[in-house]
Amino acid sequence: PGSEMASDECDSPMDPESDEELEREAEGFKEQGNAFYIKKNYAEAFHFYTRAIDMCPKNASYYGNRAATLMMLSRYREALEDSQQAVRLDDTFVKGHLREGKCHLTLGNSMAASRCFQKVLELEPDHSPAQQELKNAESILEYERMAEIGFEKRDFRMVVYCMDRALESASACHRFKVLKAECLALLGRYAEAQSVASDILRMDSTNGDALYVRGLCLYYEDCIDKAVQFFIQALRMAPDHEKARLACRNAKALKAKKEEGNRAFKEGNFEEAYSLYTDALTIDPNNIKTNAKLYCNRATVGSKLKKLEQAIEDCSKAIRLDNSYIKAFLRRAQCYMDTEMYEEAVRDYEKVYQTEKTKEHKHLLKVAQLELKKSKRKDYYKVLGVEKNASEDEIKKAYHKRALMHHPDRHSGASAEVQKEEEKKFKEVGEAFTVLSDPKKKSRYDSGHDLEDDGDFDANNIFKAFFGGPGGFSFEASGPGNYFFQFG
Repeated sequence: PGSEMASDECDSPMDPESDEELEREAEGFKEQGNAFYIKKNYAEAFHFYTRAIDMCPKNASYYGNRAATLMMLSRYREALEDSQQAVRLDDTFVKGHLREGKCHLTLGNSMAASRCFQKVLELEPDHSPAQQELKNAESILEYERMAEIGFEKRDFRMVVYCMDRALESASACHRFKVLKAECLALLGRYAEAQSVASDILRMDSTNGDALYVRGLCLYYEDCIDKAVQFFIQALRMAPDHEKARLACRNAKALKAKKEEGNRAFKEGNFEEAYSLYTDALTIDPNNIKTNAKLYCNRATVGSKLKKLEQAIEDCSKAIRLDNSYIKAFLRRAQCYMDTEMYEEAVRDYEKVYQTEKTKEHKHLLKVAQLELKKSKRKDYYKVLGVEKNASEDEIKKAYHKRALMHHPDRHSGASAEVQKEEEKKFKEVGEAFTVLSDPKKKSRYDSGHDLEDDGDFDANNIFKAFFGGPGGFSFEASGPGNYFFQFG
C-alpha cells in the first residue's frame, strides 16, 4: 500500500525546516508500516501508519494505507472511516474510493458501494476491479430483493440461499447474518442459527437482532424461560424491536397456558385440562416443539376421557410436528392397544424400540406382537359371548345358551344358506367350549401359544357330552318359530 502517496501536504508549522523533518519522519513510519504489511504483520503495520498519520494528518495515502491494514484485520467500520477521510483529503484518490466501496460492500451497504465504484470508473473508466465490484454490488441488491420476497412467502430456504450468496461479498454484514439466522431458526435448524447469532454477539454484544434470534432458537426448542430472558435483553437494546416484543408475549402466554393445563391434569380436572391445552395450541402455530408436547398432553387427557380416536389423532399431529418425539409414539401405541388396533400398535412400538432399545420398550413391543398374534385367531370369548375373565360356571352357561341357539335341528326348516351359517356357528361354539373349559388349553390360549392340532372338533359329540342323557335329544315345534329342547 506504500505507493499510494497522493499528497505531501502536512500541517504547516511556523518553521519550514521543522515541516520537512515531520514529513521525513512520517515517511519513515510509512515505510516501516509498508514493510510490516508485506510481511502480513498487520498489527505492527497499523501501529506505524498511525504514527505517520499523527505526524502528518492531512496525507491521504497514509489513511489509505491504514484502511487497507484495517481491512486485513477485518475491522471494516474503522477501515471505512479511514478510506472516507482519505477521499475527503483527495477526491481523485482512486484506491481510496475503491477501498471505501469495498468496505461498504463487505458491510452490506450495496447502494453506497455502487456509488464509490462508479466514482472510480469516472476517474479510470477501464478499472477492471471496480467494474467487477460494481457487478458484485448489483448482485447483492438482487439477492436482497429476492430474500425479501422469499420471507414474505415464508420460503425460508430461499432466504437462506440468498443470504449465503450475498455474504460471499458482504462477509461482515450483520443484517444479512441475522436474517439468515432467523430463517434457520424458522426452519428448525437451531444449532446453525445459534452459531450465526453467537458469532455476531461476540463482535457486538448489544446487537438486538442477534439477541432476538438467540431467544427465538431457545423458544422453539421449548426452553421458554431462557428465551424470555433473551427477548427482554433484545428489547433493552432495541426498544422498538416488534418481533422480540411479539415473541416475548407469545412465550409468556404459551408457558402460562401450558402450566395451567398441567396443573388441571394433576388435579384430575381432565375436561378443564383438555380445554386449556386446546387454547395453548392456538397461541403460536410456528412453535413446533412446544405444540408437539401440547398435542401429546391433550392426547393423554383424551385417553383419560375415553376420547381414544381423538387421542390417536392428537398423537399423530404431535408426530407430524416432531418425528423424533418418542413420548407421542408411546402414547399413540397405548391408544392403539386400547382400541385393539394391534398392527398399528406394533408399528409404533417397533419405531420406539429402534430408537431407544430399553428393556421396557422391548417388553411393550412383545406384548403388542402377542396381542396381534392372538387377534388373528378366533376369539373364543367373543364366540361364547363372555368376558376374558369369565368363571368356569359362566363359560358353561354361555355354552349352554349358544349351543341351543345355533343347533342345526333348531334351524332345520330354514333356507340352506341359513342352515350352513348356523352349523358353522354351532361348530365354533363347541370348539370354543372345548378350549375354554379345559384349564390347560385355556391357559395356553390366553398366553397366545398355538394349540396342539386335535383334528376337527366334533360339535355334536361335545354337545352330547355336555347335555348327557341316554335317549338323545330333539327340537320340537310348539308353534310357528318356537322350539323347545327335549331330552329322550
